[in-house]
Amino acid sequence: MAARAAAVLGLLGAAVLTACTGPGASPADRVRVSAAVSLTEPLERVADDFERESGIAVELNLAGSSTLAAQILAGAPVDLFISADERQMERVAAESLVDAETRVVLLSNRLAVVTPAGEGAAPGNAAGLQAEAFRRIAIGDPAGVPAGVYARRYLASLALWDALASRTVPTRSVRAALAVVEAGDADAGIVYRTDARSSDEVAVAFEVPEDEGPAIAYPAAVLADAPNRAGAARLLDYLQGETPRDVFRQAGFIVPDRRPASRAAAP
Repeated sequence: MAARAAAVLGLLGAAVLTACTGPGASPADRVRVSAAVSLTEPLERVADDFERESGIAVELNLAGSSTLAAQILAGAPVDLFISADERQMERVAAESLVDAETRVVLLSNRLAVVTPAGEGAAPGNAAGLQAEAFRRIAIGDPAGVPAGVYARRYLASLALWDALASRTVPTRSVRAALAVVEAGDADAGIVYRTDARSSDEVAVAFEVPEDEGPAIAYPAAVLADAPNRAGAARLLDYLQGETPRDVFRQAGFIVPDRRPASRAAAP
């Protein structure tokens, strides 16, 4: 129930908070995490495990990474930021709001093309999206939402973006794009494969092969002015342990073999 509520509110661009702590908890008793909404289900499970083991409550703010970055830049009290791309993390780092020594890449992902469940039309590849049946294609906003940026980059690499741009339906997060397809308000959508796997209301037309799609990175870092730096560092280290990594693998994420440092986005 908490996962569904978090995802739905995140589609509206709101700050979505789920926690096991009361309103009177002090900063040292909790870790405030702003994380990409595509991480919702496995991150909630891992956060619950961390709370039980550490006694530190985790407060999750789940939304599109561009929304989260804007909140942090506006002064939102955040301990740990997990973005779905380097670009949004770099927006925050450029203002000296990130503890650079803690910045790592936690995960990777792949894109997938989905269609409403039970409908006949299904493109076998990206070129198939040019068919008349696919008049509306839901994606994250390619101007800032990581999944939309990745989708545009992928289509451009195949010389398809110019042909399909006018058909795209930009949304505020990847989960919003998924919801549009689930509702039947788009003929197809380009989302992460992890999001596609989380829904029974869409059919996966195809997954983009890892070597053909854009390099997708989920960087994480403790914030420089984190109210609970110690708790955030402890949680970040926990997220890189084997049990949480297994949870993310089961959800369809790609887990690096080692713990690579995050790097600034290319100019």
